[in-house]
Amino acid sequence: MSLWGRVFAAGYDRFLAPTEAAGLGAERDRVLADARGRVIEIGAGTGVNLSHYTPAVSELVVCEPEAPMAERLKKKVKKKKKNGLASVRVVAASAERLPFPDASFDCAVSTLVLCTVDDPTRAIHELGRVLRPQGRLLFIEHVRAPAGTRLARWQDRLAPLWLRFGHGCRCNRSTLEAIAAGPFDVEQSTRGELPRAAPLVRPYITGRAVAR
Repeated sequence: MSLWGRVFAAGYDRFLAPTEAAGLGAERDRVLADARGRVIEIGAGTGVNLSHYTPAVSELVVCEPEAPMAERLKKKVKKKKKNGLASVRVVAASAERLPFPDASFDCAVSTLVLCTVDDPTRAIHELGRVLRPQGRLLFIEHVRAPAGTRLARWQDRLAPLWLRFGHGCRCNRSTLEAIAAGPFDVEQSTRGELPRAAPLVRPYITGRAVAR
């Protein structure tokens, strides 16, 4: 793991805090209210979502492939378990290679993750594989601005620089289209702007999709 990867993990919660307080935290509450049963979360990072799950989640598996993030995730899981969170397990796994049987989860969660995976198509198909038929994918993802806009052009120009600064983040991914092209039917989606976020990663989507 690079030095920047360790620095990025150490500062992630602090960096994201203004956006969380300005509305992203409330959006997590709204989206994750639909999480039910056995839930898998990919790219769980430092565990920002942990406090937003409801008692409707009977079991939670949080996947994080990067050690510096996973260390912080495990500490948060231990703390949340003391406060009555449902059964939680941390697994060191990437979104492209989920070590679980087919149709083993009721719900999957992806928040600010699909911009960072190396192969989003494979990650989306893995989510479809581990979900039972009609299982739900709940997502909050920042995305490429609408085609033809000035911001979309800047995202394309600055994507190589942002990739380094954002530790693997691709600011110009068309993630909703990728989900719809995978083994999912998009049931609902909403576009918006992340409050108090850097302009390149301000456009975002929330929604849910159903596994075929």
